[in-house]
Amino acid sequence: MNVFLPKKQDKEVISIRIPSELLKYVDENAAKVDISRNEFINQCIVFALEHMEGSRQ
Repeated sequence: MNVFLPKKQDKEVISIRIPSELLKYVDENAAKVDISRNEFINQCIVFALEHMEGSRQ
């Protein structure tokens, strides 16, 4: 039988400054896929790093 074991992921709170228009674009796109701004930004960062030229992935 499979057992659900919730795990807390290690995360850190940071602060970034981005242009207002970029934040609006982020919020609009996050809303389109029904995820939080935070999750959208995290997924964008992961995607960008995985597809960056010279990436060690």
